[in-house]
Amino acid sequence: MDLTGKKFLVIGGAGFIGSHLVDQLTREDVEEIRIYDNFTRGSEENLAQALEDPRVKIFDIGGELLHRDILNEAMKDVHGVFHLAALWLLHCQDYPRSAHEVNIGGTFNVLESVIQNGVQKLVFSSSASVYGDAVEEPMTEEHPFNNTNFYGATKIAGEQMCRALYNRFKNTDKHFDYAGLRYMNVYGPRQDYQGTYIAVIMKMLDRLDKGLPPLVFGDGSQAYDFIYVGDCARANIDAMKSEATDAFYNVGMGVKTSIKELAELVLDITGSDQQIEYREGGTTFVKNRVGSTEKAEREIGFRAQVSLREGLKRLIEWRDSHKEEVEKRRQKLKAESDTAESNEAES
Repeated sequence: MDLTGKKFLVIGGAGFIGSHLVDQLTREDVEEIRIYDNFTRGSEENLAQALEDPRVKIFDIGGELLHRDILNEAMKDVHGVFHLAALWLLHCQDYPRSAHEVNIGGTFNVLESVIQNGVQKLVFSSSASVYGDAVEEPMTEEHPFNNTNFYGATKIAGEQMCRALYNRFKNTDKHFDYAGLRYMNVYGPRQDYQGTYIAVIMKMLDRLDKGLPPLVFGDGSQAYDFIYVGDCARANIDAMKSEATDAFYNVGMGVKTSIKELAELVLDITGSDQQIEYREGGTTFVKNRVGSTEKAEREIGFRAQVSLREGLKRLIEWRDSHKEEVEKRRQKLKAESDTAESNEAES
């Protein structure tokens, strides 16, 4: 799709990846960038710079995926939709019914509205969680679904709904085009403490601030494919611009980094002389994951550009210049953890 003069709806546009996507869309010659968000995880602070652009507008009637009439209204006259909204992994683990309603039911509402409104293309945010632990490396898009958690299950459901509806309508006047993105481990400025695998970065930095060593659970051999948030935002735009449809793409660096190596890199960048503290325990849903980048490079023209070292530097700089905002995110996580512990005690 040629983005020139087009209107786009970014569902979850105030969130971590979504706000970076909005920022990058402002550099394109688009007519309007409409943000649909309930601000559960997203924030207006994430959009502070983007909202200075008159083309960027928060849809002020509402932002809930389950409010079908409001969602449908938000999609009027839109050419392309980016769907990034979802409950996060641990929330899905603790509240599977809510995860089903939002991640599966809400995604169906998006797909239905896209079709009803004749939207030209949808870019759907999936996740590498659909793969589970790697059976082979690097994982291509043909890797089997080896997922064992409920978040991954909701993303698999979303992918299958996209595929089924594409085939249902491909020979009708309601033709439905989409491309799906399977993010690896996304990190960068504006990240919160709720990402199961990337929150470890923020927690390491918190400990260093207190003069404590970075904490690693297990032996630190758990290894992942870390991808900078700005690169993920660009992958969304590449997918929208491309002719790709009815296909899913890995969004990663294609580089495997262990948690031990990550901690060592953080220590090096910050100039700390602390030594890693290893401890038993911790919650790990996946121990080993790195994705192939070949299909995304070949079909949507996406290749990550920001190295892990450079991306971590940018995250640390953002964190140092947004201390009050970071503290809000930290306290929000603490409040949610306290609520979860209280609910467990009552049951």
